[in-house]
Amino acid sequence: MRAARLIRMVLLLQSRPSMTGAELARELEVSERTVSRDALALSEAGVPVYADRGRAGGYRLVGGYRTRLTGLGRSEAEALFLSGLPGALRDMGLEDAASAARLKVSAALLPSLSDAPDTAAQRFHLDAPGWYSEPETPPLLAELADAVWRDRRVTVAYANRRGERVERVLEPHGLVLKAGVWYLCARVAGGGEDGAEDASSGTDSAPSGSSGPFRVYRIDRFSAVAPAAHGPAPGPVTGVFGSDGDAGVFDRDPDFDLPAFWEERAAQFARSILRSEVVLRLTEEGARRLPYVTDRAAAREALAAGEPDGEGRVTVVLPVESAEVAYVQLLSLGPDAEVLGPPGLRTLFAGAAARMAEQYGARLSGSRPDRASPPPAPPG
Repeated sequence: MRAARLIRMVLLLQSRPSMTGAELARELEVSERTVSRDALALSEAGVPVYADRGRAGGYRLVGGYRTRLTGLGRSEAEALFLSGLPGALRDMGLEDAASAARLKVSAALLPSLSDAPDTAAQRFHLDAPGWYSEPETPPLLAELADAVWRDRRVTVAYANRRGERVERVLEPHGLVLKAGVWYLCARVAGGGEDGAEDASSGTDSAPSGSSGPFRVYRIDRFSAVAPAAHGPAPGPVTGVFGSDGDAGVFDRDPDFDLPAFWEERAAQFARSILRSEVVLRLTEEGARRLPYVTDRAAAREALAAGEPDGEGRVTVVLPVESAEVAYVQLLSLGPDAEVLGPPGLRTLFAGAAARMAEQYGARLSGSRPDRASPPPAPPG
């Protein structure tokens, strides 16, 4: 414990010209008295820690004591500090490891690059969750992240699409954070079938070795995760990135490319849920806004194949998830979209238009004295 703290103290002093006892105490989560004792211990061990006394004093390293990464340029050093996602690392139980790694890199940078962490952090920030949602960390995420990192088979229990509890042995290959939702990309050990994909329903990728095709699972549907009982040299599994033998280790598919796999499956999923079609007649403004209220790729394809008329409108055939979903999405286009089919959806829009006309028409005509008078029209 103390040895790790001493190393951290040296790295902190390497990354900054000087630090006060209070600053070091706060970073190391100890008292200033302990900082003083640690500085003395480092000095006795040959590390040139020097203490300046007085109001402007503090601790610093003398004699150019540092390890330098002289091959890094400024742009490379700044890009390095964009590689981490603090929230995601914390959810996976890797925040401390990432923090230590960043500190070691900071300490090893040339003095001219010491501001790289701050210049990067103050210019770019990734906010992964979607708007109007409170992201929740799945309780079993850290266990799955541990298995992904160490190529360990896991026995899992999860709720499938029908809400049934299913147990499988998986070979987890990767984790994906999409709009605040965590997904696991894995193979079913032994080539079993489970029909449990949650992020896509397209064709599975080709099987590899003795295991099944790669599938995608929503992690918040997992109710249990445990080290698999079978595999080479079974034994206990402990700690994030820990290692107690080769319990349940599987041979990772060398051809598996997580970004490419996810991109393909996400596209398949987006297309697979568009099982219905609607026919729309759009104004120029409606055509401009259509990609922002429904599937963007489907909207653009429909607009590219649309047929314009002599009134400046275009008729398109748009793939949608269902009539109910299309009603919610397309209603926001208001009078800039006319639904021509199917008849049931057109009836829904006609009913909505009639209710709105009655509501706003009655208020404008002043026939509803029980309501407050409408505000005056804006000038011009």
